[in-house]
This record gives sequence, structure tokens and C-alpha cells, in this order.
Amino acid sequence: MASAATHTNGKGQTAPAGKSGRTGQAPGGRLAEAFEAVECFPVLLESRERVMREATSVSVSKSELSEAIESDVALTIAVLRLANRDGAVGEVATVPEAVETLRPSGVLALAGTAPVFDFFESNGGWELKPERFRTHALAARRVADRISRISNGFGRDELTVAAMLHDVGRLVVSRLHPGYKAYFDAAANTPEQRLRDERDELGIDHALVGGVLARRWNLPQRIAVAIERHHSPDAEGLGAAVAVADMVAHYVQGEAVTPDRLTAMAERCDIDRAALRGLLYEFPYAQQEVVRASEPCPLSAREMDVLRLLAEGKVYKQIAAEMQLSVSTIRTHLHNIYGKIGAVDRAQAVLTAHDRGWL
Repeated sequence: MASAATHTNGKGQTAPAGKSGRTGQAPGGRLAEAFEAVECFPVLLESRERVMREATSVSVSKSELSEAIESDVALTIAVLRLANRDGAVGEVATVPEAVETLRPSGVLALAGTAPVFDFFESNGGWELKPERFRTHALAARRVADRISRISNGFGRDELTVAAMLHDVGRLVVSRLHPGYKAYFDAAANTPEQRLRDERDELGIDHALVGGVLARRWNLPQRIAVAIERHHSPDAEGLGAAVAVADMVAHYVQGEAVTPDRLTAMAERCDIDRAALRGLLYEFPYAQQEVVRASEPCPLSAREMDVLRLLAEGKVYKQIAAEMQLSVSTIRTHLHNIYGKIGAVDRAQAVLTAHDRGWL
């Protein structure tokens, strides 16, 4: 029997209590405590100050406020949690939607009371340092932004949220098992190997825990599933796109990834080998992100439907058949689209809509 100074790990082996957190506490209580700690994860001081500046600007730009919020994982978590609690539960999937629900005044109140961390000061006892967690999340967000522009079927804002939150379960694991150093060895082991090590050594899986957290926060089910399954070999859709963003972010940070798995996940997102090479080449270099346009989309719902099908690579006849309209009507819609957004052809129309966050 294990002594009072030991605990049993996921393999039924005993280990020092320090590797499993506090002793004398029921597992359910420790897990609830870890969840609550993540919900109070500290905001980078500079991120909070920028959000407060944007929220109190004389002319508030909701797009710039959204960008400032997405500079920090903790702020992103906080606004989505609150928006899905105060708004239509499970329907707020993106930061711009959360800003619309909470209004700048609500965002300001949230940011003003958030706990903060600063690189130059104590990190509040988090073994997985907040700045390390933040930098990987932001790297994945940048890749996800690019994926949304080169692959069909992914909304930029929803994909970037899923990418930012994909590793949130790691915070829970690090809280429950603060002495598990092998968990942080990203340079030598691939994400999939480290996930297997978690299951074998700790009896817990950060991807599954992340999905539980997303549901606890009332985020849309599709985002919870993407977080939960981004390491699964059969991940599809949003989960596969998050997997690509995660692996490219690890590669950029000089960490191990599996080429075959990266290729397989990219193919499920309609990203071919040439485009994937472009991502791997592009992201070690600093680049200016495309900022959301603050103006509303001028297109009607029907025109947006035409543009989405156009973005999927469909020709006029295919769009007409799918929408049960004549080809001449489709041409008229496209003529109107080009005029409203200042595009000269289909390629420019699709690129403009992606860059402005309408697709």
C-alpha cells in the first residue's frame, strides 16, 4: 500500500505526492480546483492594458478590440465564457461575436478585474509558464489564420479560436501533476508521443480534458470536438485544421513533429504538399497579420452564398445548380458582388472577403 506521502499514477505505480498535487483531497475535488484555476489563468499585463485602451477609445473599433483580446489566451477564454453565459449559450463561437454580445463596456469590466502576469515578475505558481503557453497559442493562431485563407470551408474567427484554445487542457494537467517534467519535453518528442506519455504515466489526456473545459464554458460543440480530437489520427474538419496549426506552430518553435501525420491532416483540409511547404517556409519569419475590417459586410445573404460557393472553386453552372437559379442570375449576383466590394474578378472577390473576415 502506498504511504501517506505517495500517490498512485495512471499505471497503478506509486510516486511521490508532490507529482500529483495536494494530498488528502479527493480526485474530483482536485480536478474541480484545477478547472477553477484555469478559469483564473492570468492575463499578460500588456494585453490587458491594450484591451482597456481599445475599449475606452473615443471611437471604439470592435475589430481592433477583438484583435487585442485575441493577443491573449486568458482574455479569449474570459470573453467567450461570459458571452456564452450571458448570451445564447453555445452560440457564441468567435471573439467578434463575444464583443458584440458583451459590448465594449462589458469587455472593459472583465479586463479590469482579470488577474495578470508579467514576464519580469512571478508567474503565480504556474509550472507551465503563462508566457510559454501564450506564445504557442499565438503561433497556432497565426497559422490558423493563414489556413483559413488557403483552404476552403473554415471561417477565420472560429478556426483561430479553436487553435488558440487547443492546448487549454495542458493547464489542467500541469496543475494536477506539477512534477511531471517529461510532459514539457516538446523538443525531443512529437505532440502525439507526449499525449501517449500522458495517458500511460498520468492516466489523463490533455486533449480530452480541453474538450471537457470547452463544454464546461458552454462553447459551441464543434469547437469542443475540435479541441478534443486535434491529436486523433481520424480528426476531420475543424479538428484536422487545428492539428495542422498546432504542428506547424511546434515546427516554427523548433520542436518535433511527424511529417506523415502533418501531411495527412493537411490533405483533410485540402492543403496540398506545395501549400504545406509554403506554410513551413513562411512561418519562421515575422509577418503582418491581416486585420479584420471594421466595416460590415455589404453583401446580401444570397450574394454571400454565391461567394462562398465561388470560394470553394465551383463554376457558374455548378453554383446555379446548387442554388437552383439560372446561370444568368448567378452572373448578375457576381456583377453586384464585384461592384459592392471593388473587385475586378472572382479571385480578388474571394481574397477580399477572406481578408475582411466575411468568409
